[in-house]
Amino acid sequence: MELFLISGLSGSGKSVALKVLEDSGYYCVDNLPSDLLPALMDNLHDSGHARVAVSIDARSGDSMQRLPRHIGQLREDGMEVRLLFLDARDETLVKRFSETRRRHPLSNDQATLTECIRRERELLAEIGDIGHRIDTSDLGANALRAWVKDFIRVDRSRLTLLFQSFGYKNGIPLDADLVFDVRCLPNPHYDPELRPLSGRDEAVIRFLKRAPTAQRMYDDIRNFIAAWLPFFIADNRNYLTVAIGCTGGQHRSVYLAEKLARHFEPEQQVLLRHRELD
Repeated sequence: MELFLISGLSGSGKSVALKVLEDSGYYCVDNLPSDLLPALMDNLHDSGHARVAVSIDARSGDSMQRLPRHIGQLREDGMEVRLLFLDARDETLVKRFSETRRRHPLSNDQATLTECIRRERELLAEIGDIGHRIDTSDLGANALRAWVKDFIRVDRSRLTLLFQSFGYKNGIPLDADLVFDVRCLPNPHYDPELRPLSGRDEAVIRFLKRAPTAQRMYDDIRNFIAAWLPFFIADNRNYLTVAIGCTGGQHRSVYLAEKLARHFEPEQQVLLRHRELD
């Protein structure tokens, strides 16, 4: 039996992710109190459901603190359990609540929206550390759907090496494990012909291939990952997210993320994301 848990901050896209799982054939339950999870799985097992997706978040209150224990017990019973944790920057969450005019689940007459978000982060802090985290701050709904579909398809028995390009002007991704700053490399943005292109276009690739510093940066990042990847695997990590950042996330970071993904793909399970392009 396979259990797919979705958790995260209110306004981060949990409903979108749960809908993707429903469309992919999972039996879905939204807003389940954490302490009811074992009984639900027993019931669905007896009913013959093989793939289940459950959304559990701060609306469960203090029982969220017991969720890691419930997950551990289900795994000991032989169930395959995965946890996807959706996150976003505070200012993004505030904007989304303001645009939709929804009340925050933890809101009351005494707390501001910002205080509710802070309290929610405290309740979910331990949960975010045991799942695969996706930062949805700069993602549209379609991009998030695509990323969740990628997450569903990967081989859970192997570590997934995820390369993500991003632009520093939009902030460092919250889901990054390793971050490399490549803003010191020659910038195609200043060439009017290259500006509208991306690091996947041949003209930009030729431009950066001619830069010795770009090749040196690539070699250093590649060698660092190759040297330390076995230790992450030995630590039973399911995901390692390597974020490559340049100013706008369009040229240099995209070029290096693509090049690194191609290098590691023959031997590792690799995913590739371009935050600003997606």
